[in-house]
Amino acid sequence: MSAPGGDAGIPPRERVEFQAFQDATQWAWAAAVTLSAALRRALEVEPRARLLLSGGHTPGAAYAALARAPLDWSRVDVALVDERWLLPDDPDSNARLVRASLLADRAAAARFEAITRAGRSIEEAVDIANMHAAHLASVVVLGMGEDGHVASLFPKMIGLADALASRRPYVAVDATGCPGAGPWTRRVSLTPAGLAPARTRLLLIRGARKRELLDQVLAGDDPLELPARIAFTTPGARLRILWCP
Repeated sequence: MSAPGGDAGIPPRERVEFQAFQDATQWAWAAAVTLSAALRRALEVEPRARLLLSGGHTPGAAYAALARAPLDWSRVDVALVDERWLLPDDPDSNARLVRASLLADRAAAARFEAITRAGRSIEEAVDIANMHAAHLASVVVLGMGEDGHVASLFPKMIGLADALASRRPYVAVDATGCPGAGPWTRRVSLTPAGLAPARTRLLLIRGARKRELLDQVLAGDDPLELPARIAFTTPGARLRILWCP
């Protein structure tokens, strides 16, 4: 599913490279190698690199492998693709996952930007996330839910069209009525505008159900139906997908 050369005139779903791995260990190390190489390239041309990470259960092993990469982590800013409206030390927060899996070993020297903070309103959280996003993302790691959501953009979500069209990198969202959101309906999410500048765009998925869903995602180009499509329909870098059973 990869297309050589420039992206001009290439249909969006053909700007995708798919790689399958036999097991989770190979997959995690491949993700770590991909990400460390992308960060190294960014640090060669920028004083600092900005890495946006997704939460959930899937990427933890890949982040733990990345934490061992011999990079100048003191020049890396780590931020979140999205966050549930929870305090950053809550066990169900994406911030907690990133701290536990990545911000250790060599990567402990990185600077972490949590979205939420005690005493901060959700509107303030969005404003601060957008202030940080003035430093454009170098690398973005995306995940995909079994309902086709990406970041905290869910199918049939209230205000989804506005979020997709927003010119702000981050917006507050209301996922009420979206089963994939679980009990965490108030969230802050990256938008296509926040994804577009990144030079490296990676989607990490695992399992047979996600592989079947990926075929559905790549078969169309309407993110209102399946928001995960912003991963390859948003103009900019090609999408690299790493999958394992």
